[in-house]
Amino acid sequence: MLLRFGVHPTLKYVLLSSLLPVAWVLMLLVFGGYEARFIGTGSDEFRKVLNAGWSLTAGVALISYALNSELSRVYLLILMPVTVLLDLIVRYRLRKRLHWARSVGQCMSTVVAVGHRAAVADLINELRRYQYHGLEVVAACLAGGPEASEVAGVPVVGGLDDTAEVVRRCGAHTVAVLPSPEMDGVRLRQLAWELEKTGTDLCVAPSLLDVAGPRTTVRPVAGLTLLHVDHPQLSGGRQVMKDLVDRVAAAVTLLLLSPLMLVIAVSVRLSDHGPALFKQTRVGKNGRSFKIYKFRTMVVDAEQRLAELREKNEFDGILFKMRRDPRVTPIGARLRKWSLDELPQLFNVLAGEMSLVGPRPPLPDEAALYADHVRRRLVVKPGLTGLWQVSGRSDLTWDESVRLDLRYVENWSLALDLQILWKTVGVMLRGRGAY
Repeated sequence: MLLRFGVHPTLKYVLLSSLLPVAWVLMLLVFGGYEARFIGTGSDEFRKVLNAGWSLTAGVALISYALNSELSRVYLLILMPVTVLLDLIVRYRLRKRLHWARSVGQCMSTVVAVGHRAAVADLINELRRYQYHGLEVVAACLAGGPEASEVAGVPVVGGLDDTAEVVRRCGAHTVAVLPSPEMDGVRLRQLAWELEKTGTDLCVAPSLLDVAGPRTTVRPVAGLTLLHVDHPQLSGGRQVMKDLVDRVAAAVTLLLLSPLMLVIAVSVRLSDHGPALFKQTRVGKNGRSFKIYKFRTMVVDAEQRLAELREKNEFDGILFKMRRDPRVTPIGARLRKWSLDELPQLFNVLAGEMSLVGPRPPLPDEAALYADHVRRRLVVKPGLTGLWQVSGRSDLTWDESVRLDLRYVENWSLALDLQILWKTVGVMLRGRGAY
């Protein structure tokens, strides 16, 4: 305000600036910006802040027009975006502090898991792996009754009919109901009524897994609540835009990083007088083969020495991984730690063979062993980075990496790509899980 009007602003702008913080808080309340289930979740929380910002800006402009008040456009178009930006920055910093607190077991919301033993065990393990969600399972109610004393280290304290009583005893904040035929509509409705008395949140997991919210909508039909699932957009205008963004970003990045890439190439070449680049056949979109490029991180005869190391594989799937692979050169180990060996793949992105974000590009012999559901990874271009790279890299199991790649295929969006690219920077700087 001082920049626009100096040290003597009019009374109108003084009042407006004084009321703005109150209006901002109220608008965030309306859009759910303070709801506990969204705090610390990232994109959902930030989306609510942005929606509140656009709505408040539009509301102030409409009121100004209706009252025939000549409100400065400069004031409106600077103050509101700055308010939104500052709110987002503060929330981002608080979110990081909250995630740290949850990583050491603080600020957690307790959960009672309800369902079959295998599904409950999967939920417990997932929530332990991703503690930043802030949910901790403290008790389990199994379909068919308490057939065991514990599941994945969590005590089993009853069956489906005991859920409400278990919640009261544990003081749990949330009940997570997993897919089970025994929990029919009548039972679920009765449980909801019981939980309503204690203000306990109720979460129901659909049988359809790994489908993000933007692809699902609730459709009430003839008194039934149906979940409508849109097909993933694997072609059309959005894919054209993705390809354009990929190629432009790859070209700009190659231009900016060309001095660094030249230094790396010379260093690899001088380390053992072998070639600086490593070329390998990989399988891309729709099963088409292409040559992938990397900075060489292994000895020249690494492919020939692979057979003698097969029995030392530390990965549980069809991939070969060793934390201390003797074929990796000293400079190669450093390049792998910071993922700098992947930089030449930008040429593959520029050529349209790869994307910046996508599933891992498999070897032909790996793709030949894919089960039918795993081949779903091949319906999109492979990526230089992806969900599995920002979720644990080589520390993940085969099943986990497949699940994350399939989740990306089913829920792709430009916003998700930007989120993965942002997280990739942090993963590269930490240098964890790469070997």
